[in-house]
Amino acid sequence: MDESEWPAFPPLPSYGVGGDEPAGRFSSLIFGNNGTIDGQGAAWWDNFHRKKLKLTRPYLIEFMYSDQVQISKLTLINSPSWNVHPVYSRNVLIQWLTVLAPVDSPNTDGINPDSCSNVRIEDCFVVSGDDCIAVKSGWDEHGIKFGMPTQHLVIRRLTCISPDSATIALGSEMSGGIQDVRAEDITAIDTQSGIRIKTAVGRGGYVKDIFVRRMTVKTMKYVFWMTGSYGSHPDEGCDPRALPEIKGINYKDIVDTLSN
Repeated sequence: MDESEWPAFPPLPSYGVGGDEPAGRFSSLIFGNNGTIDGQGAAWWDNFHRKKLKLTRPYLIEFMYSDQVQISKLTLINSPSWNVHPVYSRNVLIQWLTVLAPVDSPNTDGINPDSCSNVRIEDCFVVSGDDCIAVKSGWDEHGIKFGMPTQHLVIRRLTCISPDSATIALGSEMSGGIQDVRAEDITAIDTQSGIRIKTAVGRGGYVKDIFVRRMTVKTMKYVFWMTGSYGSHPDEGCDPRALPEIKGINYKDIVDTLSN
């Protein structure tokens, strides 16, 4: 251990002195305050387009098998791929995030809850090269076998810009199931679609009990878009008899201006 690698900080003002020694304290291992995280994604995007990647690009923030997680008051820019990926987790709160990526950057989804329960996403602003929020739960036979749905998800006060993708996408990897999603007070500007449900033969699983209300969409190609032929598969092992179940889709108080 080399103490010189740890920056020195003054005591917290509400304590007056350091806990071990009065003069101050070393920085925490992970420390931040209204910070910006720059993923420096340009090189990754270039390698993706040139097909030079050997593995899938990293996500900017990912946590797995976690409980009672909060991410708030951050600005995330230029992620190599997805920005925030909670997976196999529960009781997650994501608040006051600003997520920025060039609108032509590949797969820079904003926030992707994946096989998670009890998630709240509130007061976020996302500019993305892909879906602003993409709800997922596994892919084809792998997701069916793993069997962990995304459920009890609340999305409130989201503002989104994504000219080539969705404000909120359900799928396409949804083989573990998606249930009880409630989205309200959503604003989408110059975004390809509002709510998009993406599935395919072989996915299995379900998307059900989806409630969307008070959504304003401006300059949009598709307000609601559902496809059952999204097509891509991880391998040849999917069951062609595994058909997704889609039911209980509810939209209310939607204002659409200047759709094209």
